[in-house]
Amino acid sequence: MIPIYFQNSAIDFDLPFEKAQLKDWINGVILEEDYTLEELSYVFTTDESLLEINQSYLNHDTFTDIITFDYSEKDRVVNGEIIISIDRVKENALKYEVEFDHELARVMIHGVIHLLGYDDKTPNQKAIMRKKENTCISLLKI
Repeated sequence: MIPIYFQNSAIDFDLPFEKAQLKDWINGVILEEDYTLEELSYVFTTDESLLEINQSYLNHDTFTDIITFDYSEKDRVVNGEIIISIDRVKENALKYEVEFDHELARVMIHGVIHLLGYDDKTPNQKAIMRKKENTCISLLKI
C-alpha cells in the first residue's frame, strides 16, 4: 500500500480523482526523482484555516493555496504534510482560466516538488518549478 493519505479539515470535500490513481501518480513522480516515499499526508481545508496555519507557523499574514511541511529526517526520503486551501484553488482556477481539477492537480504536485528539494523563491526557480509541474500534470490522466 502506498503511504499517501487524504483528509479534510474544516471542510466537506471529495477529491475529483480516483485515490489509487493519484497515489500511483504522486509516487511515480517521487520515484522518478530517485527519492523514496516514507509518508505523505494531504489535508484539504478552507482559506481561513490555512491562514491561521500560515500565521502561526510561518508568521505570514496572507492567504495562500498551499503550505508544505517537510518532516524528512533522511536524504532523498519524502515524509511530509501538504495543506491545501480548496477556496484558494477554486479562485485560482477562475483567475487562470483552468479547470478546477487541473489547478488542484497542479497544487498537489507543487507540494511534492517542494519535498523533492525544489524551491520557488526566485524567478528562475519559479520557472523551473512551473515546468516541472506541467511535466508532472501531463502524466496524470485528467
